[in-house]
Order: sequence, then structure tokens, then C-alpha cells
Amino acid sequence: MVALPDRLSMSVEEYLAWEPTQEERYEYWDGEVVAMSGGTRNHNRIAFNFSKLLDDALVDRPCEVYIADVKVQVEPGQKYFYPDVVVTCDDHDDDPQLVQFPSLIIEVLSPSTEAADRGLKFAKYRQFSTLQEYVLVQVEQPGVEIFRRNQQGQWVLYEYGLGDSLQLESVNLEIAIADLYRQVQFSE
Repeated sequence: MVALPDRLSMSVEEYLAWEPTQEERYEYWDGEVVAMSGGTRNHNRIAFNFSKLLDDALVDRPCEVYIADVKVQVEPGQKYFYPDVVVTCDDHDDDPQLVQFPSLIIEVLSPSTEAADRGLKFAKYRQFSTLQEYVLVQVEQPGVEIFRRNQQGQWVLYEYGLGDSLQLESVNLEIAIADLYRQVQFSE
């Protein structure tokens, strides 16, 4: 396998044709192709737990849950991101490679991605008219933050700890925080 630089420049058309042929995942940021960093076992376990709980609960609803390998078209021709988990309940979402109408996006935070997940990515995700909730999950210690769009279109923060249950209004589901962290080993 040929080693690629961390960032490449190409057109969006080149990216959309090239990226599905790669073994690794790459996001697209305004003409730059950015390699996705690898995750830890805890990061993977949390994303898996969250997606499994969502998928099991939404099996009889017109929603689809995707994990890690399905990109979100944030700005056509400009930005394509890979959230850890994304849910779409919009029947217009029929592209086989990407989600265009997310209702819920979940990012599991890591030291290398936290600033982008909280900053640039959240700023861009807020532009989706369909997005109702943005969830940030801590990986170093138990903790979840939900940013929920209210009736006035403002984003309101809700914080949850290990003994809590969170309510995902976007999919009408309650999940115990402890279930998200099942089999996760925290360092002392």
C-alpha cells in the first residue's frame, strides 16, 4: 500500500470518485482531502453501543442508523464529514454513498478530534434544517452533551453523567448513559 500524505488537494468530483476506492476514510474540507485518524477501542465500543441501541429501537420506524463509514454531505461541493453515528429519517435520503438529511449526529470525542467536533463541524452541522440533535460523547470519562434545537431555532445544551438517562427527542428514545459505556474501560 502506498502511503498518502495527511492532506491532499482535489476537486469535489475527484474526491467523490476517488474516496470510495480507498481503504482508509477521508473527509473533504473545501478542496482538501483530510485523512481520518484511527480510534481507540473505547471510542469504537462507545460508537458501536450507541449505534446498536439506536438501531434496535428504530427497527420498526422509517429511520436509518449509520456508523463511521457513511459520510454526511454538509455543504455540496465543499464539505463531506464522517460522523461516528448518523441517523436519517428523511425518505429523500436515497444516495448510496452519503446522508444529506440527518436528524441526529453523534460524535465520540477524542483528544485529536474534539476541537473540530465542537467547533467547525458543529458550526457546519447546525446549517442542516433537518438536524434536531447533536451529541458529543466523552471517551476519557463518562459524560454526554446533547445540543438540541428548540422551537425558536436556538441550540440548547443538556449534560448527562453516568447515572443519568438521556432523552433523544429527534427519535423519541431514552437511553441510559451506563448502556453507552458498556464494556468501556476507563483509566484510573
